[in-house]
Amino acid sequence: MKLVMVFLLAAIPACCYASGSGCNAMDDAIAQTVDPSVSLEEYHNMIKSYTTLPYDTHAVDKFKQCFLDQSEETLANVNVMVFVETFVKAMETLGQWSFTS
Repeated sequence: MKLVMVFLLAAIPACCYASGSGCNAMDDAIAQTVDPSVSLEEYHNMIKSYTTLPYDTHAVDKFKQCFLDQSEETLANVNVMVFVETFVKAMETLGQWSFTS
């Protein structure tokens, strides 16, 4: 299960380079994933064009269920982490900041 989550999180940057910079599809997918008020059925309808294979759908079910099982505090922390990651990527893209130097 953890490995599935790692693969899904690793695939997100491949869809769009930096969230919040014009990639509305990825922003919406992240928001819907973390939002506990979005049911699995609604989530499937939103991302069905990205999950064409049966095992993709099963993995996405488990991924979304991980977030549905979390507390509001944990989900708030995930949102902060996504915001910070977006900020860091934007700064690196602009060449103003780097964690490697």
